[in-house]
Amino acid sequence: MLRTIIEKELKAILLSPKFVVTFAACSLLIILSVFVGIQEYRAMVRQYETATQLAEQQLREASGWMGISNSAYRKPDPVQIFVAGVNNDIGRLSVISNFEGIRLRNSIYSDDPIFAVFRFIDLTFIFQVVLSLFAILFTYDAINGERENGTLQLSFANAIPRASYLLGKFIGALLGLLVPLLIPILLGVLLVMFFQIPLTALHWTKLATLLGISLLFFTCFVAMGLLISALTKRSSISFLIALVAWVLFVLIIPRGAVMAAGQLVPVPSVAEIEAQQDGFEREQWQKLTTGLQERWQKRNALTEGMNAKEREAYMDDHEWEWMEEEDKQRKGAQKEIEQFSLKLREELRNRKTNQEKLAFSLSRFSPASAYQLAAMNLAGTDLAIKTRYEDAMQNYRTAFNEAVEKKRQAEGGHDGIQMRWSSDSGMKISMGREGGALEVSDLPRFAAPELSFAEAFAPTIFDFGLLAVYTLLAFVGAFAVFLRYDVR
Repeated sequence: MLRTIIEKELKAILLSPKFVVTFAACSLLIILSVFVGIQEYRAMVRQYETATQLAEQQLREASGWMGISNSAYRKPDPVQIFVAGVNNDIGRLSVISNFEGIRLRNSIYSDDPIFAVFRFIDLTFIFQVVLSLFAILFTYDAINGERENGTLQLSFANAIPRASYLLGKFIGALLGLLVPLLIPILLGVLLVMFFQIPLTALHWTKLATLLGISLLFFTCFVAMGLLISALTKRSSISFLIALVAWVLFVLIIPRGAVMAAGQLVPVPSVAEIEAQQDGFEREQWQKLTTGLQERWQKRNALTEGMNAKEREAYMDDHEWEWMEEEDKQRKGAQKEIEQFSLKLREELRNRKTNQEKLAFSLSRFSPASAYQLAAMNLAGTDLAIKTRYEDAMQNYRTAFNEAVEKKRQAEGGHDGIQMRWSSDSGMKISMGREGGALEVSDLPRFAAPELSFAEAFAPTIFDFGLLAVYTLLAFVGAFAVFLRYDVR
């Protein structure tokens, strides 16, 4: 009997005119999204390789260790083809130097704002918005539509358990909507293989898990449609309720949760933090410059009674001592700036973390939010990607600056810088190093942070469970209501 009900539901869906339109639209969207994602990924790989080579060239062409700097770039990940997340919103690079803190900049949307207007369409968007809507549209009249047609009463003229009938409806609707979608999904995978996207075993595992949670999310909306259909007697009313529920869960709750969290846990803007940091930096460098001038005035005052030869000899005897003193002052200023920057970043990160936790907790009342958060965590394109790269770049900055400092010390300690002060021309700074290429081959290179499957999957466990609970509650609710449903 259950098999008969499933087959009947499958035929009803597959022979429905709206199924052809739904299948064609979903197929086009899935294949197009994968194709566009592949092209975007390949373009980002080319940009990454070119930018990395340019940074290497600029590093080799540096003329002195004092002002040498490098750039660290985010490496494109193939999984972003399916789940873009915030990958296009955050910066793609950060300058690595002694005089500038870590700051990701030049995101895709900041360079090309037109893409930020309409956004990219990825696989998660299609499941979250398009397929969830189709699931509602195909199940909102699964029960009350049969009642209006008179087939529901006819079906129960036979000895059919209501549990079997509802389960058959559920399985039939699920299979009728999912099985045809396997074709465009398989075509999308073939596209990835055809364009030779370098997917490792880790990437394939993430993709398989992503499809699994997408199936669970889709199942949740199928169960929700059955629940709405069982709660109402007329299909016109259930359609209106289903549409309002879809708008509420997919569009309103996620955005409303973020707005509420923003009001309850205010966070200073990036511009405010950067203004504080820039102000502190200017204050420290101005203090260092003023102190340097005062010290050289005192040193020159000690040579006022000397002739030119004695003054030059005195300067030569104390030059190294003075250079060490100035270098110590400079390092002290840099250390204070770095500590202040780290403090600001830590405070900002803690407040952002609290805001994000509240926003995500509130948004998880929506299955759509739970699905999106799980997909982004699984793909590694969640908000934590910014923190991972900033931490990795900060560690690289420390290692890079330490290596540069060792190089400077090995070549004389101060890169050949000479400073003189005279009452006529003031302080003069000259570079004693005579050109020549720097030996930069043994300097450390930035390595992108790796995210294992266990680290990616762990944050999604709660959302997996939440989606399963929502699905179970919707189906149990539909079953409880259907037990008392008037089939006449």
